[in-house]
Amino acid sequence: MPWWGWITIGALLLVAEMTLVDLEFYLVFLGASALLTGLLVLGGISLPFWTQWLLFAVVAGGSLILFRQAVYNKLRPPPGEEIPEGVDGERATATATIDAGKIGPVSLRGTTWSAHNVGSSPIAKGEGCRVVDAQGLTLEVQAER
Repeated sequence: MPWWGWITIGALLLVAEMTLVDLEFYLVFLGASALLTGLLVLGGISLPFWTQWLLFAVVAGGSLILFRQAVYNKLRPPPGEEIPEGVDGERATATATIDAGKIGPVSLRGTTWSAHNVGSSPIAKGEGCRVVDAQGLTLEVQAER
């Protein structure tokens, strides 16, 4: 097979793993093996057709057996362990004064949000506040002090 065939197949397998399906990194190692085979052929190493396929199979099988589980465990959390998401604990800046128990605007990650001041003290304009929770698109915040 020509070098460009191997590289095309490798790229398609990598793209398929990233965008179309989640097969737990099986296609990543197959794609990487195809890319490696294509790069060797492109680099001027003259390999007969059957040797190219044998190289692809050995590298793909070996990498799947030796590395897939370790990479999968490193990039994916174990079942039951939650991935921290959202904005809880982040620092926002009040863009207007927000009295205790009231709703007002805050700036976070370059966007203006509605925020409910759940603390006992007001948050002055330009003052930092900590996000305690998020209820839909409204953040619950407290003054930083």
